[in-house]
Amino acid sequence: MASADKTARRKRRSEKAVFWLLRLMSLAVVGVLFWILGFIVVKGIEVIDWQFLTGMPKEGMTEGGIFPAIVGTLCLVAGSVVIAFPIGVMSGIYISEYAPDNWLVKFIRVMTNNLSGVPSIVFGLFGMALFVNTLGFGDSIIAGSCTLALLVLPVVIRTTEEALRAIDHSYRVGSLALGATKLQTIRKVLLPMAFPNIVTGLILSVGRISGETAPILFTAVAYFLPKLPTSIFDQVMALPYHLYVIATSGTDLEAARPMAYGTALVLILIVLFINLLAGGLRRYFGNKVKTN
Repeated sequence: MASADKTARRKRRSEKAVFWLLRLMSLAVVGVLFWILGFIVVKGIEVIDWQFLTGMPKEGMTEGGIFPAIVGTLCLVAGSVVIAFPIGVMSGIYISEYAPDNWLVKFIRVMTNNLSGVPSIVFGLFGMALFVNTLGFGDSIIAGSCTLALLVLPVVIRTTEEALRAIDHSYRVGSLALGATKLQTIRKVLLPMAFPNIVTGLILSVGRISGETAPILFTAVAYFLPKLPTSIFDQVMALPYHLYVIATSGTDLEAARPMAYGTALVLILIVLFINLLAGGLRRYFGNKVKTN
């Protein structure tokens, strides 16, 4: 009995030690995150004002505002989502609901996973070769959006497929037993239930493409362009590339450094706002599914 009590106490001590280790590791990660965000906020908040957000860049981007870069970033993000989301969702639906479970589908899944691990610079070079040169789009919003869409397409496909596969098969059988077609089952039953999880894929996609520099470097952005785009075939400025230029190769690095911190803070706030908006949509559709 004494030996059993001693063993139990030793197990409890080991369990507490592991739990405290995990807590400390979690706190360390959160602490590093807050340290980075706090550093950017402290350095960048001094620069941000209405003129900075709505003005045009001047003096080699060491003065003025970043309004063209904000508009360009939003255009690229919106364009890539409009392209990638429908294609990715439809591809995920086909793989999950229509495609037979054979070697070809397994091969497609493996290649999709591999595609998500390809460096973004490779997507940039491919986008330049295909969209900029071959299709003749030139350095433009449409070329950059298509390139970013290819970058996040694997994430949307895999998220959609997993969201649909997580739904119990009885819902499919019950819908078909009531006389619904397969398409009606997918549209009226499966997609509403899977949509909250599909939105998660959209959140991950938006978070990634908002801060990408390499794909748009070859396909869409300009170093200094103090005007707003008028069509999808126009070149634009973008916050990630704008930040890269003024932080590494600006005409006056010391003068441009405050603008670099301000640009980084604005980019983080935009990503945060988009994620909060997508999270709100996820909760809305999730609650809608529960009430139905």
